[in-house]
Amino acid sequence: MQSQAAATVIVPTRNERGNAAELIVQVAAALNGREAEILFVDDSDDGTPEEIARVAADAPLPVRVVHRGPDDRAGGLGGAVVEGMRRAAHDVCIVMDGDLQHPPAVLPTLLDRHARGDADAVIASRYTGGGDLAGLGTRMRVWVSRASTAITRAMFPVRLQSVTDPMAGFFLVDRRRVDLDALRPDGFKILLEILVRSHLRVAEVPMSFERRRDGRSKANARQGVHFLGQLTRLRFGKMSVFALIGAIGAVANIAIVWALTEAGAAYLWAAIAAAEITIVANFLLQERFVFHDMRSRAAGFWRRFATSFAFNNVEAAIRIPVMAVLVETWHISSPFATAITLAVAFLARFVFHSLVVYRPRRVEPDHRVEAVHRVEEAARSGELVADTGALRIIRSIDRER
Repeated sequence: MQSQAAATVIVPTRNERGNAAELIVQVAAALNGREAEILFVDDSDDGTPEEIARVAADAPLPVRVVHRGPDDRAGGLGGAVVEGMRRAAHDVCIVMDGDLQHPPAVLPTLLDRHARGDADAVIASRYTGGGDLAGLGTRMRVWVSRASTAITRAMFPVRLQSVTDPMAGFFLVDRRRVDLDALRPDGFKILLEILVRSHLRVAEVPMSFERRRDGRSKANARQGVHFLGQLTRLRFGKMSVFALIGAIGAVANIAIVWALTEAGAAYLWAAIAAAEITIVANFLLQERFVFHDMRSRAAGFWRRFATSFAFNNVEAAIRIPVMAVLVETWHISSPFATAITLAVAFLARFVFHSLVVYRPRRVEPDHRVEAVHRVEEAARSGELVADTGALRIIRSIDRER
């Protein structure tokens, strides 16, 4: 058995002023006699950092707070956790929510289980042993949680074989076993990101999910959409989300062509109108759900839009005459011809957007060959994403500077 390791308890918070004092008291009591610190990574606008500082002055263990301003909150809660892991004083990091739904009394259990030496991560699970979901409240939220967990485990049957609660928010992880640069946090489910992108030995301990003590839950439909996007990206890569948006755009394109031709418009004019509408809509959706993690390194918004718009119009200028040939020469219906040409154009659009529209602004000449090799590696693994290679190179360059 290994000796007990010092730990940093990372608490991502957003408007948890009413819970901060009690959380510090309970965490300090649970970790009494152990070497530990509490690190709050705060995205609040309600004075939570000031409340933490007030209570920290008399706390029996070190308490720090990192406040992220409105322009520095990339990745949401997941981004806050990664920031905390970078700034932690100790390699053993325990992540927990700031709303007291994760009982601090479980902290010693997590540390004791890790001290056995056979696990890099220990999850406080709601689905093992005596764990439960009482704190979720409604039957609907319990059902959604169970269904989401089942779907997630089904999509990663090997990696999550021994994990009953891959979307838990209360867990311990040895940061030395995690490549923080490989993580692309977006929303609440940072544990899933860590488990899928790292090779960790995982153990679990039971946890009873408590009811929120103060304030309101941050979980909502928007977070559900984020989770679905994250799950899709992790399983299939960016291309799958791009394809989903493209499919939605294709359906909209076909519907617009059908509606306009039914209204008496010539199919060529209908195709042009449908193309322009879906080009703009697809770009906005891709910005939000596909390439959001690459925007900060890429050119400005309007330049990205202009490049994307120009390329898609050139593509449409080629695609629409081809569609006309299919209609006039092969006598294929205009909606079906539209569908065929959109499918052919998909790959070209994805490659262009990944490697041109969202390419990093600066890649040192000496590293360009390496960037190409890494993009090729990403393509072979099913995730053709510029940031998996080029952005890591840029991060390393920035650190060297």
